[in-house]
Amino acid sequence: MAKTMQPQELIDSAVVDPTGNKLGKVGNVYLADATRQPEWITVKTGLFGTKESFVPLSGAHADKDGVHVRVDKDAVTDAPRIEADGHLSAEESAQLYKHYGLPMPRTSPDGRMDDRARGRGRDQDEAGRTRAGMDTGTDTGKKRRDADPTMTRSEERLNVGTEQVETGHVRLRKYVVTEEQQVTVPVSHEEVRIEREPITKQGGERAEIGEDEQEVVLHAEKPVVNKETVAVERARLKTETVTEDQTISGKVRKEQFEVTDDDGKHRKS
Repeated sequence: MAKTMQPQELIDSAVVDPTGNKLGKVGNVYLADATRQPEWITVKTGLFGTKESFVPLSGAHADKDGVHVRVDKDAVTDAPRIEADGHLSAEESAQLYKHYGLPMPRTSPDGRMDDRARGRGRDQDEAGRTRAGMDTGTDTGKKRRDADPTMTRSEERLNVGTEQVETGHVRLRKYVVTEEQQVTVPVSHEEVRIEREPITKQGGERAEIGEDEQEVVLHAEKPVVNKETVAVERARLKTETVTEDQTISGKVRKEQFEVTDDDGKHRKS
């Protein structure tokens, strides 16, 4: 890799494919049995980072924006689903090498790469192995052998995001109802009353005793009901976004260190 990084420094780094797509974050780092150098990483994918896919580090390089690998997003998505349980078997390694089209390293009966396999790869990545501090006969390799033994502790974390989903439909319609209304309307009518006027002067009007009759036409108003349709209100459907807090819970795994001495006493940290 172009930038020397220890396995523990790769954890949670972004993984980028050759076209710039971000594949996820590094979950675990797997070392080659023969060289003890990083050979595979698992990439956390999915909405909450719950899936882990194996990605080869062959030809990869590290930059400040993450680990750049030589395989694309589709290849990682279609990679064989192998449980990230801490070690790859020979069969699982063969499945991954075949899927990514990589040459399978040749090993001797004791599980280490034979001289022919090491000879073919030396010209291609000699500089990379020197930068990584591999055993090349240099002082760097000697310091690596003399360093204190290390162990990487990993843990899972919840990565929570959001996605928009359809939750239902709302319809606006109108319908007709009939209701009784009462309205008070003032009406008028004519009535007859007699107005009496005394005759104080006797004169030319001749008075006779007899029957007589007069008729008066009376008028009255009556209520008349007419109906008209008028627009009284307009309604429309609009959506608005309401934000609320929801608590998401999930189970995560993490590794713990345990130290056991010769007396069988255990101490966790």
